[in-house]
Amino acid sequence: MKPKTVTVHDKMQRNYRYKLTEPAGRNFDPEFKPELTPKEMLELGVFGGKYMTDCRKEFPKSWFVRARLSPEGANADINFFRIAASKPLSYWKQKGWIHNDDPRGWFQWYCRYYAGRRMEDDVRQIGRWKNMTRHLAQLKKHCERDDWSCRPRQRQALLHWAYDTRNIR
Repeated sequence: MKPKTVTVHDKMQRNYRYKLTEPAGRNFDPEFKPELTPKEMLELGVFGGKYMTDCRKEFPKSWFVRARLSPEGANADINFFRIAASKPLSYWKQKGWIHNDDPRGWFQWYCRYYAGRRMEDDVRQIGRWKNMTRHLAQLKKHCERDDWSCRPRQRQALLHWAYDTRNIR
């Protein structure tokens, strides 16, 4: 695949450039096995619909055809489990979880990784994704099969990390 350069112009980045060196949705690190694509996550409802409202030009139009978005501001009713499950960006920055190349955080990294970008921060972000399995263990331990009302905040948080919590048994 011939690398393609993407130039970003949105509210958080101006003239940021990165290269797509892998085919979209393929050649992931063997340790990274997300259950949902960015498109599926946006369709289900994540981050109160606020995420990605000003950066549609960067990603495929198909990701946004049925995306549940709220350009006016985060709206928990847009989330699949209809509950707020996110910390503010200021919290993520304080924790040191934000890389300069992805000022919106993990989901922005995942969207770009899915699109084919590879970079030095991949190892850290994949490690953060893997650390979310502790929440999966809690759901499996405490929730009955198909009881989506059990621990909805944890379920929504996991959905934000590309884990399909609808299938937890």
